[in-house]
Amino acid sequence: MTRGPHASKTYETAVTVTADGLPEWLEPVAHAAATVRPTELSRFLPPESGEGRQSAVLILFGAGTPETGPELLLMERSSALRSHAGQPSFPGGSLDPEDGDPQTTGPLRAALREAEEETGLDPSGVQIFGVLPKLYIPVSGFVVTPVLAWWREPSPVGVVDPAETARVFTVPVAHLTDPENRVTAVHPRGHKGPAFLVGSALVWGFTAGIIDRLMHFAGWERTWDRSNEVPLDWHA
Repeated sequence: MTRGPHASKTYETAVTVTADGLPEWLEPVAHAAATVRPTELSRFLPPESGEGRQSAVLILFGAGTPETGPELLLMERSSALRSHAGQPSFPGGSLDPEDGDPQTTGPLRAALREAEEETGLDPSGVQIFGVLPKLYIPVSGFVVTPVLAWWREPSPVGVVDPAETARVFTVPVAHLTDPENRVTAVHPRGHKGPAFLVGSALVWGFTAGIIDRLMHFAGWERTWDRSNEVPLDWHA
């Protein structure tokens, strides 16, 4: 999650959160967002001192195709970046002053702005339906607000800046819930966490942790073999 070279943009229209009109299959996610507690998502919570870089990510669900079903938008970070290089993630990044109050609508605007800058997404077709509690990434010092959204009117997406993003892609939710695609990632320092096999990529870390918890509290999780471990390299 880094600031790209693009000019800052302020969304003049009101940014609202509403679950009205969501497809039925997405309602369990909206309910989970409204009821989950911070400690149920992660053991890493924002410092009480208020320190940390305020940021946001966009967790965008789309209808997908009749063949694949509902999907989730992800991107792969450029291998040239200094942190989390080559790692799949949600679109997102740091709040700009123009985004507004970090405690209210600032993270919503930041999530939409960063998604547009990184993937070319048209924010006008996105309906924000939930906001998860702020979480913390100790290694980078980011205080992250996960913003949940429905891709009400899909728009073309792709790499905007190759220096920041290697590729933009969608993953069927059915692929993420398939036990055959679930593994435990083992960091060289011994840390373990949920991960997902997505084609040739491994989704792990903060992104995988959020997906894992959302699927659990939405009732989508299927029993999987947690003893199936995949080691991460020393550059992770």
